[in-house]
Amino acid sequence: MTRTDERVLALDLGTSSARALVLSGDDASPIPGALARHKIAPTYGPDGSATLALHEYVEGLLGCLDELQQNGHLENIGAIVLSSQWHSIVALDNKGAALTPVITWADTRSVDLAPSVDERAFHARTGAWLHRLYWTRRIPWLLATGSPAEFAGLPDLVLERLTGERVTSVSIASGTGTLDLATGMYDDEALDIAGVRADRLPSIVPTGWTGSLSTEYARRWPGLVGVPVHPPTGDGAASNVGTGGYDAGTAAVTVGTSAAVRVVHPIDDAPELPWELWRYRVDDKRAVTGMAFSAAGNLHAWLTGVLRLEADELAGAEIGASRAIAIPFMAGTRPPATVPSGSGVFFGLSFDDTAADLLAASLLGASLEVDRGLRMLDSLFGRKLDVVLGGGGIDASEWWRRCLTATFARPTTVCAEAEVGARGAAAVALGLSPSPGGEHLTPVDAEVKRVAAMRPRYEALRELAVQASQQRA
Repeated sequence: MTRTDERVLALDLGTSSARALVLSGDDASPIPGALARHKIAPTYGPDGSATLALHEYVEGLLGCLDELQQNGHLENIGAIVLSSQWHSIVALDNKGAALTPVITWADTRSVDLAPSVDERAFHARTGAWLHRLYWTRRIPWLLATGSPAEFAGLPDLVLERLTGERVTSVSIASGTGTLDLATGMYDDEALDIAGVRADRLPSIVPTGWTGSLSTEYARRWPGLVGVPVHPPTGDGAASNVGTGGYDAGTAAVTVGTSAAVRVVHPIDDAPELPWELWRYRVDDKRAVTGMAFSAAGNLHAWLTGVLRLEADELAGAEIGASRAIAIPFMAGTRPPATVPSGSGVFFGLSFDDTAADLLAASLLGASLEVDRGLRMLDSLFGRKLDVVLGGGGIDASEWWRRCLTATFARPTTVCAEAEVGARGAAAVALGLSPSPGGEHLTPVDAEVKRVAAMRPRYEALRELAVQASQQRA
C-alpha cells in the first residue's frame, strides 16, 4: 500500500479514449489538472468488425504519460494501477507480434458453436455464456482465419509493453469467458472449446503481484523508477468499487457509453448464479455479479444529436408523464438475450409529442431495463439493495438521476467522483475503501406511481419488440 502522502498513477484503457491520471494516495480522488487523454476512434466495418489500432492505442497512452511528465505530475508516485475494458482479444505470432488489431467487445465476428457441453453448468462455473463476446468463440474463429500462436487482451499487451512481462489478472481473465471463477485458473472445458492450451494465453498472476517499468521507460520517466505496477482490473469491477459499491448489500448502477448494474461480493459461498446474470472476478477474494445494457450514454448522445436538443432540455419534464414508450434496443441486447442491433421501437407517438418527450421516453426505457437487472439482484441477495449511481451519464443528467431513482422506487446515492474506473482500480490494488461522497436522492411519490402504472404496458410492448426482432433475424 502507498503512503498517504504518495500519489497513484492510474491508466484507464477505454474504448473511446486512453487516459492517464494522478490520484491521491489516501482516498484515490483525482488530482486537479493531472489528467491526459488520447481519443480513440474505433474502426467499424460492414462485416461486423469493431477494432482498435493497437500501435496507435499504446503510443497514445504513452504520450499521455509524457504529457503528465512535462507538466510535473509524475513526482511522488507510489503505485501504478490499470483499469481496462473487458473482453478484447489480439492474435499474436510466435514472436509475440500482433497479427490483428484489438478486437473489441462490440465486434460481432466469431464462429457458431454446437459443443456437446452443459452450457448452464458452464455458465455457473465461468460466469459467462458461449457467446461471441468471449474467447471461447473468438479464438476458434481466429484460428480458422489465420495461424496465430498466442492470444492476449489489450490490457495484457499494455502491461507487457510497460514491464516486459505478458501476464494477466484474475479480473481480466474472467472477462474472457475462459476462467473457472472458483479456482481463479483457466477452465479446462473452456480451453477445449476454444481449441487452445493454457500456455497460449497470458499467465494469471495473483492480485498482490507487481512488476516494474522496463529500462526504456525508466529512462523516459525517471520519477517512476522502482514504482510497482499492479495487475489490471476489469472496468466493470473497478467502476463498482470506485463508486463505493463494494459490499453485498449495495448495487452500483454505472452509466457510460453502455450501462450496468452490479454487486461486489465474496467469491466464497457466492449465491448460485441465475442464467440471466453474468459473474466476473474483482480480485483474488471477490466477485462481481450483474447485468449489462447496450443502450445508455450512447442512446442519450444519439438522440440529443439527432433531435438537436440542448443539454437541459428535460429540466422541466415530468418523469413518467409521457404517453410515448421507448424500447431501447437500438444496439440490441447483451447475452443471454438475442435481440440484434437495430431493434429499437417507439410506441404511442402522437403529433403533440415533442423532441423532449422522445428523449424522456428513451431514458425511462433505459431506466426500466436497468431496473430489471436490479430486481434480479435483489432476489439473488435476498434483500432490497442500496443503490449507488455513478459514471459520465449520471454526472451529465440531473433528470436521468431522478428518473432512475423513481424507477427503482428507493433512495439512491450519487457518486461525487466521475473517474470511477481509475478510482476503483486504485482501491482494488491498494486496499482502499472509497466513499460515494455525493448527493442523496429520495424518490418522489408521484413519479414512482406514474412509472409503476406504466410498467405493465412497457413490459407487454417490450415482449412484442423481442418477438418482432426474432422474426426479423
